[in-house]
Amino acid sequence: MCKVKGPIVDDQTRCVHYHSETDIIAIKFKCCGHYYPCYQCHNECEDHEIEVWPEEEFHRKAILCGVCKTELTIEQYKNCDHTCPDCSSLFNEGCLLHSHIYFQK
Repeated sequence: MCKVKGPIVDDQTRCVHYHSETDIIAIKFKCCGHYYPCYQCHNECEDHEIEVWPEEEFHRKAILCGVCKTELTIEQYKNCDHTCPDCSSLFNEGCLLHSHIYFQK
């Protein structure tokens, strides 16, 4: 199972910054290879800048569903219509507002 770092609130990867019912994903950061619930958790725990995942690496597993613990590729996540393809749990649509922090457009 993947270890998620940061100030986590529960076992579905909600954190102190984002903890609504649909805040259930963690992101593997390209810069350090660690899973965090959000960019703020990363910035609080690491001493380096966030590195954006380039489009040519969207085939890599870098998203973790906090409900079923399935790892998704970035492509799968970007094309999943805000629902885990494995357990059908809803992901927060608001995460799209931060997409540019994690992924190349």
